[in-house]
Amino acid sequence: MSANKLAVVGTGVIGNGWIARGLAKGYDVIAYDPAEGAKEQTHKAIENAWPALEKIGLAPGASKERLKFVDDLPSAVTGADLIQENVPEREQLKRQVLAEIDEHAHSEAIIASSTSGIIPSTLQKDCRHNPERVIVAHPFNPVHLLPLVELVGGEQTSSVVINQAYEFYQRLEMRPLVVKQEIEGHIADRLMEALWREALHIVNDGVATTKDVDDAVVYGPGLRWALMGTFMTFHLAGGEGGMRHMLHQFGPALKKPWTKLEAPELTDELADRVINGCESQAGDTSIKEWERQRDEFLVKLLDLVKEYWPEQEDKPLDGQNEPYDSNSMSG
Repeated sequence: MSANKLAVVGTGVIGNGWIARGLAKGYDVIAYDPAEGAKEQTHKAIENAWPALEKIGLAPGASKERLKFVDDLPSAVTGADLIQENVPEREQLKRQVLAEIDEHAHSEAIIASSTSGIIPSTLQKDCRHNPERVIVAHPFNPVHLLPLVELVGGEQTSSVVINQAYEFYQRLEMRPLVVKQEIEGHIADRLMEALWREALHIVNDGVATTKDVDDAVVYGPGLRWALMGTFMTFHLAGGEGGMRHMLHQFGPALKKPWTKLEAPELTDELADRVINGCESQAGDTSIKEWERQRDEFLVKLLDLVKEYWPEQEDKPLDGQNEPYDSNSMSG
């Protein structure tokens, strides 16, 4: 599928990240968001992201001038090869917007939702024209730098569309991951939520401050996770015996009540601890400055990741990825 036109519907933090990435990779991008001031916020977000994108390298033809902001949804999606929906995380709103996109998109377009938690079978229910072309393509903030995108098909999704989407996101220099079964929160968000719940318990119980928790991640497991993730980290923990020895040695500890699977009650006291802790950590530095620092750090970190994990010509059906079967995606 030849594709060079990206439409972005909803231009909040995630939508603007998609726009910046698309422009940096040399695409024409059409954006739509009815919110007051959305166009101005998008241009500010692109200006803020562009220095980091220049550092990692712009594609031939990349230009901020290739963005067109339109006043209605049909104008945004008509003729687009990939349409990325990013409206607020409310099921009925997303279903309504996706149905409208489906009505006006051409029959070969990929219709993708950035939803972090709603399954695609639900999202495609109101699409009357091409529901088989509706998928979830869940990215991570900042989208213009972080390469992971989780691809999830629903009950009506065509395997052809999953493969087309896989190739499209690769051309955006992303690392697509096909999620084999529908599940709320997909993969990465479920992992992050588990850590988030534990972090809230630790702060709520007075074990540590928000800064203590962040330091524990930044200077400990976070450094290892950036290179090899969870399973390979534990594989190395087993020494020469690898994961086999690790499970034999430490497996029984899994039964110990280390974790608290349920989130704590979000009381006013807990909210104050978290908010005050984060504001204390941030100090007088603005959010925009924090974003610039984050982007500079990620550019350098991504260079390290590429050095140790060179790019490979991955295919959606290669390696351990079994062929996508839409019948297995029923949740």
